Amino acid sequence: MNATASQDAIATFHRLHESGSFVLPNPWDRGSAIYLHSLGYQALATSSAAFGFSCGVPDSIGAMPLGRVLAHCQDIVTATPLPVNADFQHGYAVEPVGVADNVALCVATGVAGLSIEDATGNETQPLFERELAVERIRAARAAIDSTGHPVVLTARCEAWLVGDASPLQTALGRLVAYADAGADCLYAPGVSAPNDVEEIVTAVRPKPVNVLVGSSAMGLTVPKLADLGVRRISVGSALSRAAWGAFMRGAKGILEDGVFDGLDGAAPFPELNDIFEQT
Repeated sequence: MNATASQDAIATFHRLHESGSFVLPNPWDRGSAIYLHSLGYQALATSSAAFGFSCGVPDSIGAMPLGRVLAHCQDIVTATPLPVNADFQHGYAVEPVGVADNVALCVATGVAGLSIEDATGNETQPLFERELAVERIRAARAAIDSTGHPVVLTARCEAWLVGDASPLQTALGRLVAYADAGADCLYAPGVSAPNDVEEIVTAVRPKPVNVLVGSSAMGLTVPKLADLGVRRISVGSALSRAAWGAFMRGAKGILEDGVFDGLDGAAPFPELNDIFEQT
């Protein structure tokens, strides 16, 4: 992607974060990205889990080589004209200097934003020590600024996902610190209680907050989250897992029961063909 197109996408992505609320769906390949664009979504985001599953690897830090992640980001960026946010996990490095180097590589793929999380992937110490975590965000910010492409930097606190004993308190303290370190958007995947969401929104205001919704069981809707002040809503790997669910049910039905009922909900061939003929 050329620099001009990238700057346009970045400007659009920043505007989406300024007011209101928008949904940021997560494709896992070019086809799913193109389809989401055809529906009218305004921006897209990669998902490390969705991409990993499509490649036959688990969603764990280090399961996917950095080069392959960068190639995937560029693939999604070039699939549509929409701004793309990269799920850049922990920056594929521990020390701030490594995070900075890798963030610069990610920006070069043409993404309009990227997220850095504070999970280590280590069960004995699931989150980076707070001071180091803050320095990693500060390094990411500096790296972005040095590229001349001011992509949206999202800082993630993984307290809920790693089973922190006091996830709200941990997330509040860290997200405020990450905001002060230069993050443009704050994100604590796993938060679902409306009061907790509202407290996070208040703590980091005026900076925008992203909330992850993985199923209807959470009891959240786009209007409810908008009323809570949430600016950005993502679904992570949920769309890909919904597709996997239909695939798994269909495949099991054929093998175990000898029936083809699981194919009845398949997307119409002409509809898919028409969408991709237009690209």
